[in-house]
Amino acid sequence: MKKLLFATNNKHKLDEIQQITAGKFEILSLNDVNFMEEIPETSPTIEENAIQKARFIHERFLLDCFADDSGLEVEALNGAPGVYSARYAGEQCSYQDNNSKLIGALQNQANRKARFRTVIALIIDNQLFTFEGVVEGKIESQPHGVEGFGYDPLFVPDGFDQTFAQMGAALKNTISHRALATTKLITFLSTLED
Repeated sequence: MKKLLFATNNKHKLDEIQQITAGKFEILSLNDVNFMEEIPETSPTIEENAIQKARFIHERFLLDCFADDSGLEVEALNGAPGVYSARYAGEQCSYQDNNSKLIGALQNQANRKARFRTVIALIIDNQLFTFEGVVEGKIESQPHGVEGFGYDPLFVPDGFDQTFAQMGAALKNTISHRALATTKLITFLSTLED
């Protein structure tokens, strides 16, 4: 089974990717290669951040690897929090802090449209490839559900009446932005094995 190093320190993301790729690839974590440092994320876009993280880890370990960057883009906030989604409420903020700030920012806003976007940057055989997943939806006025992480309690994907946090991992991992990008990654990797 092909091994890929996932350039993330986020346990939630690692669990999601391992569930989505189960039986297809062995996903190594940074823990598996004894890397505990922060990975730089200083680029102004989601795509550039994913590429920056993948390059940083590839240069360090010379292993086939991938990184992702994700963001919630809210139409009424001109695409914010976007690339700053993880630290929307400040550098050391919690998921709850971010959700509270978003609820406040949309308090008197009729337009609740938003989308989750993930870009995965893969470096394999010293070549770079990117894969994007987007899911459209809306932001609730209050959190609902206890599953998932991040903005999951506020985000209802189009075609559903539950937030990501209400629907559970099994369903979320088939329709989410990360699932869509990961499916493209898996499809691409399977063509290399033919």
